[in-house]
Amino acid sequence: MIDQELLDILVCPADRGPLLLVQRSGGSGSQALYNPRLHRAYRIDDDIPVLLIDESDTVGDDEHALLMAQAGPADPR
Repeated sequence: MIDQELLDILVCPADRGPLLLVQRSGGSGSQALYNPRLHRAYRIDDDIPVLLIDESDTVGDDEHALLMAQAGPADPR
């Protein structure tokens, strides 16, 4: 699990915006950091975020809707 302090300072390497901690349903159902603006998901390996653009996954519209539903209210940042 990623510590909230770390989550608060992590940003997407593509647009430098905040990331959401989400539970992905496909495949392993593991946690990921998600950029809803770019529809990009960054995996977390052994509690270490892999914030490499080339290693991120593009998220389709259906999965985006599911991830946004679990994310809760928008962050005012």
